[in-house]
Amino acid sequence: MSTTNSESRFGLPPTASRRVLLIGASRGLGLALAREWATDGRHVTATVRGSDRTPLHDLADTCPGQVEIETVDITEPAEITALDTRLAHRRFDLLFVNAGVANQPEGTVAETSTDEFTRVMVTNSLGPLRVIETLQDRIEPTGTIAVMSSGQGSVANNTNGGHEVYRGSKAALNTFMRSYAARHHGEPRTLVLMAPGWVRTDMGGPDARLGIDESIPNVVRTLDALQGRPGLHYVDYLGQTVAW
Repeated sequence: MSTTNSESRFGLPPTASRRVLLIGASRGLGLALAREWATDGRHVTATVRGSDRTPLHDLADTCPGQVEIETVDITEPAEITALDTRLAHRRFDLLFVNAGVANQPEGTVAETSTDEFTRVMVTNSLGPLRVIETLQDRIEPTGTIAVMSSGQGSVANNTNGGHEVYRGSKAALNTFMRSYAARHHGEPRTLVLMAPGWVRTDMGGPDARLGIDESIPNVVRTLDALQGRPGLHYVDYLGQTVAW
């Protein structure tokens, strides 16, 4: 890559966040992130669940050698460990855990079945922390570890209720990341909880306020701007701090 092309179109220094490990990229925001980073000339290792072909495979076909695909189900600890083993001799500048699920927004938490509550909490809260704890040594000491949170994870901003289980799962994710940050206080890594905004995807629905092209490029810019700033940051796609 030439000197000119090694500079990101977002003003990213040529040595920063060039190697990305993206967990959960088969569709939606994860796929859009993979495409954005690949378009910017970064090397992306992105994951899907299972062996079915996904739109990520189509992206990899158009970016040979630049987008590679791994498999992992973050609800299965053995699969996370196996992924770590496969990546044992690799190092990345950025780990972004995007994998997550939504559930029906109607009803209170008390009306939610135990199985559904467990499914959402394990996928959105427990799984990401298992990924981070297992894969943290694959990330450069001055790199970035980020997870896809949500503005709905803000306890302070929850003035209308609704989406109770999903909100709770993201609030739990935020709390677990604060605990992780406390245990790693003083280390040079940047830790990020990212709220991408309400985006029109299969998960966000057709009535969402933002298009993918309004959210994802700004998510990438914000992550780039935070690189080299140690500690935990809970921010939205525009880089604005979100109230806990």
